[in-house]
Amino acid sequence: MTQGARRPRVELLTRDGCTICERVHARLVELADELGFELATTDVDAAAAAGDPALRAEFGDRLPVVLLDGREHSYWEVDEPRLRADLAR
Repeated sequence: MTQGARRPRVELLTRDGCTICERVHARLVELADELGFELATTDVDAAAAAGDPALRAEFGDRLPVVLLDGREHSYWEVDEPRLRADLAR
């Protein structure tokens, strides 16, 4: 990687007790190692309790949601072929 190059950032929006979220997170951990992106997880309920209800208001009814560099990429599952293609750009 060239100096100053930034790794893509994938963020998983989730909530406690969501088994689908856990499965998607496990797959994203594997893909992060393989594809070299930064992975972050945000619990939308915890964020709302901390004073930021926007994520829960926008995405709370379709968790898990995968964001790529801050933009919605997929929800309920990882769109792996699309994620691979978008990361290869």
